[in-house]
Amino acid sequence: MEHAVEVREVSKMFKLYHENVRSLKEKVLFLRKRGYEEFWALRDVDLDVEKGETLGIIGANGSGKSTLLKCMTKILYPTSGKIVTNGSIAALLELGAGFQPDLTGRENVYLNASILGFSRKEVDNKFDEIVAFAELERFIDNYVRNYSSGMYIRLGFAVAISVDPDILIVDEVLAVGDESFQRKCLDRIDEIRDSGNTIVFVTHNVDITKEICDRVIMLEGGRIVKEGYPKDVVNYYHQVMETEEEASERGNRKIEITAVQLLNDKGEESKDFDTGSSMRIRVFYHAREPIGDPVFGFSLDDYRGFTAFGTNTALKGTRMGTVEGEGIVEFDLKSLPMLDGRYLVSVAVHSRDGEVDYHWLDKYLPFEMHSDIDDAGLLYVPCEVNYLSLTEGASLL
Repeated sequence: MEHAVEVREVSKMFKLYHENVRSLKEKVLFLRKRGYEEFWALRDVDLDVEKGETLGIIGANGSGKSTLLKCMTKILYPTSGKIVTNGSIAALLELGAGFQPDLTGRENVYLNASILGFSRKEVDNKFDEIVAFAELERFIDNYVRNYSSGMYIRLGFAVAISVDPDILIVDEVLAVGDESFQRKCLDRIDEIRDSGNTIVFVTHNVDITKEICDRVIMLEGGRIVKEGYPKDVVNYYHQVMETEEEASERGNRKIEITAVQLLNDKGEESKDFDTGSSMRIRVFYHAREPIGDPVFGFSLDDYRGFTAFGTNTALKGTRMGTVEGEGIVEFDLKSLPMLDGRYLVSVAVHSRDGEVDYHWLDKYLPFEMHSDIDDAGLLYVPCEVNYLSLTEGASLL
């Protein structure tokens, strides 16, 4: 199959100068004295994008995502290596580039479209569609300087998305407008994809890639560090980029949690579990003095701090009586509902009224969830789809 884009051993270097030259005279005088360091935004990138494929590119700031797209569109040229594209290209790299605040929205549509390669006749044919998509019918003849930032961006996106190229390059421009407009943008991307066009898509909202991409690559330090099925690469990205706090603890330790174990369905300690499998959380404690009716509990939180599930002995209607010395409390989770991801177990013991923390271990024990289920979200909810075709005159009642 002929590739839409072929990237072969592409590297891109920028010079970071140490001195700031403010005039032509200084540039001439210090031509050989100016010190600089080499910054490699891309290093030896090899990549093929198939025709009709939607490829997502993710990574932290400075990983080389935008540089790679600019090399694909020939805004920048590689320091070494080559990029071959087969087909016409349209790039959504900076919405509203070329908009003039002292012109009306109507005039800016024609101006911006000409920058993107539209002829005036093509704009005439698409003008009503562009304005309707931007939802700016009432304001199209107002000066752009009076537009809100959301209106400005919506108009830029509406113009750019009206292009019908063989290859569409999209750089972090889908987070525009409110939720309904974002949904409309994604639907338009779906239409372009379903028509057989190739899309290369960069975003920091990496979860979107699981919805619209066939394949995802992750860049780090200008190199491809992960490539494959969107769900797998996004989960890897979350693990690398996780910002969870380190484990912390508090409490007076009149009851001390001395150890915590996670046991799988075989009764073995594990840090890897599958969706639908069981987990036993075993909490070891030592009460330094008799304590009446303490409450033991736990929570399962994802890397962002969202709680997937949590409970305690009080919520379960279990009274511990008076505890003293060493003991064990176990929580049996019959079926874990979480989808792929990294999770953290927090455990605690406190007084019945919640006023006294005896010992609280926050974000104490990490574990990984694995799933072959393609559904989106945090939890798996069993769902069946039924389809009923109604013949003419038939009724569900």
